Amino acid sequence: MALEINPMFAVPFGQDQHPDAETLNAELKALLLARENQGARYANPAPSLKQQHGVFESDFNLFAWPEACIQQLRQFCWGALGRMIQESNGYSAEEMQRLQIFSHTWFHVTRHGGFTILHTHPMASWSGVYCVAPGRTPDDRPESGVLRFHNPHHYSNYFLDAGNARLRAPYHHGTWNVRFQPGQLVLFPSWLQHEVMPFYGDDERITIAFNCWFGMKEG
Repeated sequence: MALEINPMFAVPFGQDQHPDAETLNAELKALLLARENQGARYANPAPSLKQQHGVFESDFNLFAWPEACIQQLRQFCWGALGRMIQESNGYSAEEMQRLQIFSHTWFHVTRHGGFTILHTHPMASWSGVYCVAPGRTPDDRPESGVLRFHNPHHYSNYFLDAGNARLRAPYHHGTWNVRFQPGQLVLFPSWLQHEVMPFYGDDERITIAFNCWFGMKEG
């Protein structure tokens, strides 16, 4: 019998790319910066994380905005998330029709020195981040503004030797960094620890994020 190796506790990640990101993101950027400039009117009144200097966080109803660019992005994100859920759960097309989505959606504008501390998203099953503008990364700051995910196998690197020091994906240790490109969408389980590293660009890093939880209508 041949040796069988299985990724027993794998973490599902989804990635997609908007097909017309340049056009969409130009509209999104103009809208979001204009809303940021209105200050408290669109700011999150009760953030769950300590807000760092250089970071603007909006309130949590972004996808309810009627602007065409927001609704276009909403359709793209929910379409990708629906495919992720269907494939990872093995749902039929009929079951997907009965799936009910609930969400919080918001945007971040991050400027020089801004970051987001390590956290998870309780009371949600799936989260996502869409990149409107990644911001310019200085040559001497390669980790500027990266979205960093932490390996949930917290004991996996307690003992390292020649037998496990070079494990390849999906068995590797440590962290996984996403260096965003405009129009890139990342989907991940809400329980996974993640953070945004300090941003050192001289422009803006703009992202849109969401947390989702679901119900199933009776058939």
